[in-house]
Amino acid sequence: MPLKQFTTDFQTLAKDQYLRNDEKFYVFLSSSNWNLFDVKNKNLISLKDILVDDYNNFEYEDGEEYKGIPTGQTYLDEDGYIKEFQPVTVEDHPGRLKYKVSNDNILISSLRLAKSPALYFENENLNDYVFSNGFYICKVKDGWNKKFVLYILRTKKLKGILDNHIYRGIGISVYKDDDLKRIKIPLIPKSRQDQIVAEIEPIEKKIKELKSQITPPQEIINKVFAREFEFNENLYNEFGKGMTAGTQIAKDRTLRTFKNDFSEVARSDILRFSTRFHNPPTKKLMDFLGSMNTIKIKDVLSECIHRGVGPEYNPGGGIPVIKTGHLKNSYIEISQEEFVNQSFYDSSERARVRKGDTLISSTGKVSLGKVDIVETDQELVVDGHISIVRIDTQKYNRLFFIYFFRSILGYFQIERDFTGATNQIELYANEISNFQIPNISLKHQQKIVDEIKTELDKQEEMKKKIETQRNKIDEIIENAIK
Repeated sequence: MPLKQFTTDFQTLAKDQYLRNDEKFYVFLSSSNWNLFDVKNKNLISLKDILVDDYNNFEYEDGEEYKGIPTGQTYLDEDGYIKEFQPVTVEDHPGRLKYKVSNDNILISSLRLAKSPALYFENENLNDYVFSNGFYICKVKDGWNKKFVLYILRTKKLKGILDNHIYRGIGISVYKDDDLKRIKIPLIPKSRQDQIVAEIEPIEKKIKELKSQITPPQEIINKVFAREFEFNENLYNEFGKGMTAGTQIAKDRTLRTFKNDFSEVARSDILRFSTRFHNPPTKKLMDFLGSMNTIKIKDVLSECIHRGVGPEYNPGGGIPVIKTGHLKNSYIEISQEEFVNQSFYDSSERARVRKGDTLISSTGKVSLGKVDIVETDQELVVDGHISIVRIDTQKYNRLFFIYFFRSILGYFQIERDFTGATNQIELYANEISNFQIPNISLKHQQKIVDEIKTELDKQEEMKKKIETQRNKIDEIIENAIK
C-alpha cells in the first residue's frame, strides 16, 4: 500500500476537539455525508438529546453466582445478543463486572473489539446478568422508539464514524461517552420511527430463524472425526474448556480430584506433574490417540517449524503484518493497519509466509492454538507469536491437518503441552513437531476434508443469507436518516 498524501486547512483541523490530523480521519470525512458538526441545522439532533445514562451499580451477594458479561467478541454476536457469559461470584469479584440492566436499556460497547456496538434485550430474564464497565448503559428519552435508536447505532454508517472518528488508541481502541453523544442524526417523528421498526421486525425474525440453523464449525469437525475414528463426539465437553482456542466451545470444567501412579509421570518427555497433563480426560484422549496408527508432525514437514520475528513497523510500508488477532480459526484477516517495508521483508526470511503455510498462534490465553492456512500469494510477514508450519503435500493434506487440530484429537494436545501461566502461555516448536497425527492415506484424508468442507460451505451460505437480511435493515435505516 503506497504512502497516502492529503491536504487540509487549519479551519477544518479545528473542527475536531482533539485536533486530529491523521489521514484515516480526513479521508473518512471527505467521503461521508453524515454531518457531525453542523450545530445550526435544526433538522439534526445530537445523541446526547436522545440517550440518557442509566447506571445501576450492583452489589454481589455471598454464595450467589451471576452471569458476567464482559465486552468483546466472545460474549456478543453481530446482532447484539449474548452468546456466552462468565460465571462471577463475590469470591472472585473482578471489579469491572458491576452493572445491572433492564429491558428498558440500550447497552453500547466502548471497545472496538465488540462485534455489535449496541445491544438490547427482549423476552430474556436479566436478573442474573451483570455487565462490565466497558458498556455505556442508556435509556432513550420520550419521543423516541428504543429499537429505532438501536438500529441507528448498528448501521454501517455509525460504525464508520466510530472506527474513523471516535475511537482513540492503538490495539484495543475505545471512545468516550461524550464523543458518541456528539454525533448528530436527523429528527424523525415518532410515528415514522414506529413504522420503520414495524417494517424491520419481520426481518429480525428471519435472521433469528436462520441463525438457529447454524452449527458451530468445530461441532461439525468433531462430529466427522468422531465417526471416522470411532469416539464419542461429546468428548470435547468431557475434556472441558481450558486456556486455549480449541477448547472454548466446551463447557466449563468443574473442580475434580484424581489419583495418579508415578509410572504415569513418565508419559511426559519432560516429566510434567501438572493436572492439565495427567487429568482423566487428557489420559483418556492420550490412550485413545495411542491406540491409533499415528505419526508425528515432524514426519510430514518440508522444513522445520519456526516462529516469525518482531516486525519493524512502517505505516507506509505496504506489506501487512499478520499477528495473533488476525488468525480467526477459520480464515486469516489481512491487516489494514500494521505494515513493514520491502527492506524488512527482504531481510527477514524467517518472518515471510508463503501460500499454503499453516500458521499456529503460539502465545496467549484463549488465542493460543488458533490454526489457519495462508490462501494468498500476497507478500506477508508474521510476528514472533505465530509459528509457521510447512507441510510436504506429497506426505500430508494441509486442510486435513487444519481440521484435525480444530478437532478434540488435535487441540487437546495443544492444551496438554503449552507452558506458562495466565496470559503468558506459550507453545514451542518442539512440542508442535512431536504432536501426533493420524497415519492414513491421502485419499482417506481427502474424503474427510471433502465431507467437512461441504458442511462448512453450507454454513457459509447460511451466513450469507443472514448478512443479506442485515443489509436490508441497514438500508431501511440509512434511507430514513439521509
